[in-house]
Amino acid sequence: MSLTPSTMIELGSPLPAFRLPDAEGKEVDSADVAGRPVLVAFICNHCPFVKHIADAFADFAREYQAKGLSVIAINSNDFHAHPDDNPEHMRAETEARGYTFDYLVDESQDVARAFEAACTPDFFLFDHEHRLAYRGQFDASRPSKETPVTGEDLRAAADAVLADRTPSAQQIPSMGCNIKWK
Repeated sequence: MSLTPSTMIELGSPLPAFRLPDAEGKEVDSADVAGRPVLVAFICNHCPFVKHIADAFADFAREYQAKGLSVIAINSNDFHAHPDDNPEHMRAETEARGYTFDYLVDESQDVARAFEAACTPDFFLFDHEHRLAYRGQFDASRPSKETPVTGEDLRAAADAVLADRTPSAQQIPSMGCNIKWK
């Protein structure tokens, strides 16, 4: 594991177009969420930073999907080198955590590159016009800290986007395991 921060790409950047399969093979296209705010989260199954927030992130997704936020997770890790991140394990993770969002496989890693995703977890929140409004941490908790997992940073940004307001420009990079590149 290599502790890696988000790249913090420029706010206002457009949502990169993508079409990826989920772990069952069903294709999901970024055009499917046209006109709605969307959160794209780069996660995986084995990263301790993702495991640390996974249940709270599942709760966040259910809560904010009900408020109109589209949530999509993408696993871009090289699952041939890291079998815990393969589609079979993604299906099991989806069921165990109760994920209600599409959890997609980026086997080519082209989508991660288009987003300039660097770590897991890595969060990208886009407004109704699919312009980047937030990129950063879920909250200040980390596996090595006793800080509670609340999702407060992402919640504040999502609340602002859903109310057609601009989130604070003070955004702290997410930290996690580096994406496992081929």
